[in-house]
Amino acid sequence: MRLEQHVEFIRELTRLSGEVIRPYFANHAVGHELKADESPVTVADRRAEEVMRRRILEQYPTHGVVGEELGSVNADAEYVWVLDPIDGTRSFITAVPLFTTLIGLLHHGKPVLGCIHQPILGQTLIGDRHTAELNGQTVRVRSVAAVEQATLLTTDSTFPGRFQKGTGFAQLAEQARLFRTFGDGYGYLLVASGWADIMVDPIMNPWDLLPLIPVIEGAGGRITDWQGRPADQPGVNSCVASCPELHGELIARLNA
Repeated sequence: MRLEQHVEFIRELTRLSGEVIRPYFANHAVGHELKADESPVTVADRRAEEVMRRRILEQYPTHGVVGEELGSVNADAEYVWVLDPIDGTRSFITAVPLFTTLIGLLHHGKPVLGCIHQPILGQTLIGDRHTAELNGQTVRVRSVAAVEQATLLTTDSTFPGRFQKGTGFAQLAEQARLFRTFGDGYGYLLVASGWADIMVDPIMNPWDLLPLIPVIEGAGGRITDWQGRPADQPGVNSCVASCPELHGELIARLNA
């Protein structure tokens, strides 16, 4: 399968979505509302998804689209684009530049391309399950032999206890060399580019997770659900990403 044209198209989508998002960032005039799950959403989320969705269907009218804000169209197509226009809206609405735009491409339901884009910092990380490049430079996960040497990240430190077995995570956080909540999609960018070692999320949606898989695997990492099942299986709704050397131990500790 030739993916080069799709990689260039992803770069176009990041440019278009970034042009929409940047004027709204750190802007006190931009309000937000709460969705049914109590997560915030802004006009920037919706407009960024609108512009990406419109461009996808112009370029590839037979493709499907699954988006966080605007739902699904032709979701059983051979190729389906998965969009999260602002992953980390809580960061976005508090002027913290750790939110990202996530873009994924599925082929027959399996993720083949993924992108984590940070439009304020100008970072674009694209992976194809074999390689990963950050702004055109190849990146790899950092090799770490023990949890005690690792930097551990998560989106919200209260979530593991709410959605998984919190005791295992709490012990892991105590044992790690450094624990921070540099979370959402940006945490996975840090793991893939070798600045952090472990990123965990105990609850996720498909648009949060599927674009990450080609990036983490392309950078040489492992990505599974909380129990160690392949992240691209249907129904997976949690995530653990790390270097291969640590992954088995992490799964055991999180579920102890």
